[in-house]
Amino acid sequence: MIEVAFYHLTARTVESALQTLLERTRARGWRAVVQAASEGRLKKIDEYLWSWRRDSFLAHGTSRDPDPASQPIYLTCDDTENPNSADIRFFMESAALAPVLESDAAPTTRAALLFDGADAAELQDARAQWRELREAGYPLVYYQQNDDGKWIERAREPKP
Repeated sequence: MIEVAFYHLTARTVESALQTLLERTRARGWRAVVQAASEGRLKKIDEYLWSWRRDSFLAHGTSRDPDPASQPIYLTCDDTENPNSADIRFFMESAALAPVLESDAAPTTRAALLFDGADAAELQDARAQWRELREAGYPLVYYQQNDDGKWIERAREPKP
């Protein structure tokens, strides 16, 4: 069963935190799917990944690209897509993890939910998804940002 990580954002934007996590993903040689709930957020992420640094970018694609299976990072709003056989799938905007994790669109190794700690609805949704996935038996880990934007592990279930 794949591990599910919860990333509680307190100091950085979703785009900035995602960029860091995607860099780590690619450094491992992993492929990723990024799932947003809205086309607006997806467009913002698309633009950010191409331009976040003057001397670098994170190569990625969407369903509009001719060969989505070849993309190291695939952006989507569709919970049925995983054309690049992703190792990890990032969820945001309260996207529901459980239906994807039990489908052919599931990642092979890990899933991650990024949520804004200042948004009461996203925080409540993350807590509900934690309970649901814990009851389903998924191994879970919870990270929270410190004031410098670094991730601190705050909880793990089952505990080692």
